[in-house]
Amino acid sequence: MNSSREEKLVGVISDTHGLLRPEVIKAFQQVSLIIHAGDVGRPAVLAALKKIAPVIAVRGNTDREDWGYRLPATEVVDLSGVSLYLLHDLNKLDLEPSAAGVSAVIYGHTHEPAVENKNGILFLNPGSAGPRRFTLPVSVALLHIKNNVPKAELLILAV
Repeated sequence: MNSSREEKLVGVISDTHGLLRPEVIKAFQQVSLIIHAGDVGRPAVLAALKKIAPVIAVRGNTDREDWGYRLPATEVVDLSGVSLYLLHDLNKLDLEPSAAGVSAVIYGHTHEPAVENKNGILFLNPGSAGPRRFTLPVSVALLHIKNNVPKAELLILAV
């Protein structure tokens, strides 16, 4: 079977700030890849996520220790022809996604979950899965990639 026709399921998380909730582990049980869009907080968060699936992470503005500086500020992930651009703060986007052939931009920082389509590009912020901030929900996202099209599903966690 053509791999581009098979659905890929990617877990997307951001702003854990050192806290990995059991609800996240449960939500990501079926994913084949996990993307962390920064403000990880502790390397143990990435280690625990790697027990579920391979992890690709970028550095957030609070990841200031040695281990955090080893994370890239941005990353490009290619999943069978679907190009994902990862960064923490969307205000620091340093390219034009459509010109770069990017299908989706994944970011965090604001703690507010968001899914938007702009000029055919998916912009996904999974929100914050870490300590609750103000009245914002605790959330992650699932990225469904089928027929080379990424679609986001936000999951508000009951915590």
